[in-house]
Amino acid sequence: MVLSQSLSTAKPVLKPDLGQANRERGHMQDSALLVLPLPILTALLGAGIAVLILRLDLGSKSATVLFALLFALLSFSSLLVGLRFGYGLEQVILIQRTLPMLVGPLLYLGFAAFVIPKERFTRALWLHLGVAFAVIAVVLLSPRPIYALDWVITLSYVFYLAALWRLWRRGPDYLIHAYFDVAQKVSNWMLRGMVLLLTILLIDTVIALDFMLNEGRNAKTLISLASIPFIVGLLVFIFVLPSLIAAPRAKSAALFEGERDENVRLEQEARAFLNETQLYLEPDLSVQRLSRRLHVTVRALSVAINRTQDMNVSQYVNQFRMAHAADLLRGTDESVTKVMAQSGFLTRSNFYREFQRVYGCSPAAYRTQK
Repeated sequence: MVLSQSLSTAKPVLKPDLGQANRERGHMQDSALLVLPLPILTALLGAGIAVLILRLDLGSKSATVLFALLFALLSFSSLLVGLRFGYGLEQVILIQRTLPMLVGPLLYLGFAAFVIPKERFTRALWLHLGVAFAVIAVVLLSPRPIYALDWVITLSYVFYLAALWRLWRRGPDYLIHAYFDVAQKVSNWMLRGMVLLLTILLIDTVIALDFMLNEGRNAKTLISLASIPFIVGLLVFIFVLPSLIAAPRAKSAALFEGERDENVRLEQEARAFLNETQLYLEPDLSVQRLSRRLHVTVRALSVAINRTQDMNVSQYVNQFRMAHAADLLRGTDESVTKVMAQSGFLTRSNFYREFQRVYGCSPAAYRTQK
């Protein structure tokens, strides 16, 4: 479009002017470069990946939606960068500068959806995205420029890098909401997600330094150079994605039924074992120790408890402790502190919180009612 307009407005000349011809050739080349800046190509690829991700079935619908939103965000952000630096559309600068606040939360929550129990995940969603949107709202509504925004974004990247690293180190066994046959792949992609976040952090830092030291004179070149590895990475991801989409989701109904029966059997085995041994009275009982005593993997036990009882192993064990504490409160005159210690709890706060969650009142109130 730009190229055709420059040609249509050119005036005919009678004599060739080499200087003018060179200037027009340079103008045509500049116009051609502005037709499709590299960030806009990145945006198109990112949008395509966002659509493809919606077809993924890895075990957690929340994770699928969050990853799709992440690539849609990266796509929109790249589009704004292309419009700003490729076409001089400075009106988008404020929105374009605030969007990186959402990158870290979306990436982290996407992987956390495979780990965090459903009842806690909603709270995590509101917390992480709420903080990001609050920062964005402050920046957009502030009458004055907030120069500390770059530092806030950098801190956000560093925080979520650490959070992802902590999540990844727990291993695929803790990805209880991921299908068994893709848990290792999800763990590997978590590591790649950290590389992506670190790369974005480094690029943003270099560009921010250029604006501080050179008033952004090298920004266009830096953005173009940074877009090339992103485009290559997105193209590779597009080729890899179909293998995940077509991955082992063609399971038969009989196989799903078998998995469900196995989860029910394992939960019943864990319940019988805990009732028989009263191992839950030991404060240092961990999911690793319990799984070893049951001769199963941590992942198998976590998945069985989560999918049959809709809670994690700690909450499951605490239910046995709560029942024991309730019996003591009803049948003895022991103080609440002694009941807590005899029921396997180390801290008063955890005991009260769990008792409130299970019985809807404090231990003292429960004793009075009974």
